[in-house]
Amino acid sequence: MTEPPDIFSYRKHWAHKFGTAPELPMSRAEMDLLGWDACDVIIVCGDAYVDHPSFGMSIIGRLLEAQGFRVGIIAQPDWTNAEDFRRLGRPALFFGITAGNMDSMVNRYTAERRKRSDDAYTPDAAPDRRPDRALTVYAQRAREAYKDVPIVLGGIEASLRRVAHYDYWSEKVRRSVLVDAKADILLFGNAERALVALAHRLARGESISAIRDLRGTAFMVRDLPRDWTRLDARTLDQPGRLDPHPDPYRDEPLCSGQNSDQNSDQKGANQADVARSPPAPVAVAAQAAPTRERTLVQLPAYEQVRADPVLYAHAARVFHLETNPGNARALVQAHGNRWLWLNPPPIPLTTPELDRLFELPFARRPHSSYGAARIPAWEMIRFSVNIMRGCFGGCTFCSITEHEGRVIQSRSRESILRELEDIRDRAPEFTGSISDLGGPTANMWRMSCRSPVIAAACRRLSCVHPDICKHLNADHGPLIGLYRQARAVPGIKRILIASGLRYDLAVRSPAYVRELVTHHVGGYLKIAPEHTEPGPLSKMLKPGIGSFERFRELFERYSREAGKEQYLIPYFIAAHPGTSDEDMLNLALWLKRNRFRLDQVQSFLPTPLSLATAMYHSERNPLKIITPDSERVAVPRGQRQRRLHKAFLRYHDPDNWPLLREALTRMGRTDLIGNGKRHLVPSFQPAGTGRVSKASNPLRTQSSAWRRPSERQR
Repeated sequence: MTEPPDIFSYRKHWAHKFGTAPELPMSRAEMDLLGWDACDVIIVCGDAYVDHPSFGMSIIGRLLEAQGFRVGIIAQPDWTNAEDFRRLGRPALFFGITAGNMDSMVNRYTAERRKRSDDAYTPDAAPDRRPDRALTVYAQRAREAYKDVPIVLGGIEASLRRVAHYDYWSEKVRRSVLVDAKADILLFGNAERALVALAHRLARGESISAIRDLRGTAFMVRDLPRDWTRLDARTLDQPGRLDPHPDPYRDEPLCSGQNSDQNSDQKGANQADVARSPPAPVAVAAQAAPTRERTLVQLPAYEQVRADPVLYAHAARVFHLETNPGNARALVQAHGNRWLWLNPPPIPLTTPELDRLFELPFARRPHSSYGAARIPAWEMIRFSVNIMRGCFGGCTFCSITEHEGRVIQSRSRESILRELEDIRDRAPEFTGSISDLGGPTANMWRMSCRSPVIAAACRRLSCVHPDICKHLNADHGPLIGLYRQARAVPGIKRILIASGLRYDLAVRSPAYVRELVTHHVGGYLKIAPEHTEPGPLSKMLKPGIGSFERFRELFERYSREAGKEQYLIPYFIAAHPGTSDEDMLNLALWLKRNRFRLDQVQSFLPTPLSLATAMYHSERNPLKIITPDSERVAVPRGQRQRRLHKAFLRYHDPDNWPLLREALTRMGRTDLIGNGKRHLVPSFQPAGTGRVSKASNPLRTQSSAWRRPSERQR
């Protein structure tokens, strides 16, 4: 990996002379007040415009402004025609299209495919202010508005849909969003490096069709280069002699499922019934010593993975093994007679770059045009501070890996403290309480591999599963020091930790748990065991329930020592791939044994591109090499079984008792039906109960809060 230029080292575009806008303009009148005759870049977004560093459009907009570009915002446009996309005129460089902070289908629909009644990213939480698959719709309307303006896709929806992917809502494999949106280029992951370079190169007059060397970008091509080595991953692995697993720390690690062309040709001859070659095969030039920088990994074509779910699981495995920026190779995937080309992932930002990014001049409030309207997503994070990016947990159901990656990018302590002071001095209605000091995972700040060489070569999907890697620096000491210095900032009365906590890391540092519980828990703390049974946990890449119980012991001990009554809020997922009815029964018995009652729950939601979604679609396990006879994964399907799994989590709800009695009878566990303490559900039914299980809170994305009653409440 060559060292990239600092994103703030570019010579500023000429328009920097206009200075910094109090808020990025959303109308021509605001542009006139700033003295602009046009925008260089127009960002179209499915969220309301909130000028806060927790909102993607604001990060991107302020970063481009810092480079000297004039940036306008079209937030939640009317997508029924192209007129609203002409609101700010023709952009001089490009349209930047994003669906917002969430995938638009996740934003609009529950795990049961019911339409949500509100939208937390919209003024007054109004629903239906964005279309289904917003990224595609917005890009098409922008193209209608100005046919010759380049279209650049970005954000989480672009990241999750950058290759052929299973779409839960249409129950089919869809093409890359780049194809459907008819865009010029797609930026995936945290795309600041690629975006800054792209904007400056376009400003210098380069054609967007000629910009093909930026990491973290995807685009369509007609032909593949003949001077690159191509590794063919279009077919499944065949059973046979078992070779030793490649050492993940070797200098040139191998990717399972990726073979030389000679070997893959032989495999293809033996597997004509499994996979067909994509159209227009391209010859590959022989190279004595191919370099990773000029090597392509050819994924199975869109048409192949659409037709064969097992091959889809194989492609998902190969894709995820090429996500480490230190060793990932370019990927290609045929879509009809064209090729989708994905460059390697972006190189993470350095600490100084991340500091400057989060210290850009954000107004930290919604755009003034919204007046007094409430935007729930902003109200939730308005007094929070993001201290890091990324997560090396590798949970198969989570989209962080596909978007932010596994490399932790940390801000400096000084930058975090400056933001606390900025909130204290400038944030409207601030009363002294910080709602969160965290990120994707609260306690991974400044954690990384001890060896840059090992980190660059590693092919593991998780640094903490099945055990915490011996090369991982998991020291909580710096984070403890940060908490103490943050509490000492004058004017800061209280700092809470609201981000999810990786408890298998936390239990290695009782001093951290004590610090957290004593000073940073406001009565409740989020925790995510997800399940109790080894089968589901192995498919999630989550630790065993023993780690959670050790954390709970520390939590309760230090809460007592601090003289506080505090509770955990754990998340559990119902109906995850690999979960049987017996697994859910055992989880319900564990909850009852520990006298825990979940308030609200939700079933597994298959998001595009995740490994758990590949399990859901294919009923195979992509955590292992995929062969025609590879491990099958039990997948709870259908509303009745998914409702049953949720009912086990709410075993105490009388409305669920008829369904649970029926299931327990079928499972031969009538011994759990009765009115004693050892029974799971009673044999009687209260009047007025026994209806269909209640729908979960539509704003929840996985599961919800639990409450352990106090002695008085029991």
